[in-house]
Amino acid sequence: MFFSIIIPLYNRPQEIRELLGTLTTQTYKNFEVLVIEDGSKIDAADIVKSFESELNLHYFVKENAGQGFARNYAFERAKGDYFIIFDSDCLIPHDYLEIVNNSLNENWLDAYGGPDAAHESFTPTQKAISYAMTSPFTTGGIRGNKKSLGQFHPRSFNMGISRQVWEKAGGFIITRSGEDIEYSIRIHSMGFKIGLIPRAKVYHKRRTNFLQFYKQLHFFGRARINVYKFFPNELKLVHFFPAMFTLCVIFTLIANIFGWSIAILCDIIAALIILLIFFHSLSKNKSVKIAFLSVVASFIQLTAYGLGFMQDVWRRLILKQW
Repeated sequence: MFFSIIIPLYNRPQEIRELLGTLTTQTYKNFEVLVIEDGSKIDAADIVKSFESELNLHYFVKENAGQGFARNYAFERAKGDYFIIFDSDCLIPHDYLEIVNNSLNENWLDAYGGPDAAHESFTPTQKAISYAMTSPFTTGGIRGNKKSLGQFHPRSFNMGISRQVWEKAGGFIITRSGEDIEYSIRIHSMGFKIGLIPRAKVYHKRRTNFLQFYKQLHFFGRARINVYKFFPNELKLVHFFPAMFTLCVIFTLIANIFGWSIAILCDIIAALIILLIFFHSLSKNKSVKIAFLSVVASFIQLTAYGLGFMQDVWRRLILKQW
């Protein structure tokens, strides 16, 4: 099978250097790489060119329109039987394509997604953020997981679609803010077979500090309401959990400030959640520092998503400001 690897890029030249470096070590060699420079002010032309002797590489420059439409641009130019989408902040294990190729030959999927993990080279903060985005104690744990609630929806940091899917379903109709969720739901609705390939993991850097992480998750919370516009029935109870968690955090703070008697119960519940996350992360990462940072990252993950979600529930669903 011939794969077309598609990577949208916007002002991240160093990331693409690391990502392309991991693609040069793939044990499965039958693939091309399409890098779409989406109107970057800091381009990666020289960096990409330096890999031309090692990869079947195609570099395109277009006006900025967002990652969804950048991927569409690549779909139209890709030659592969199967398109694989990565975010530019991913590192790809050397046997990734071999795993995907073998899996598709054994159990065909029209579209697939894979999980993400923390690479040993990541900083403690990055590892903590990775924990928060994959933990069973946060909403991140419902992604890239065989035990996911409801339909499995591949996410665009690690996602593959067959050429047949693209020819029938077309590309992304939202360029950002939940574009991959909408696309996954649309593929499902057309009857294509979609699933998780558990061993097809990538190392996803995400954000390097907590402020960037907060902004990203706040955006994710808003994106869920954007998807609601297209698929109202896909707004599930689990999507309200971060908002409820955020309201509980706010209530706990207010109860402590005013000395309400219920504050003791709220504090006990909060302490149990903190200890649960701390020791679960400690068992996985073998680091007290990362475990502590995981608590911070998990609270940011839930509250940022919750605030973004509530913001657009109010603005879009109540005030009807679409």
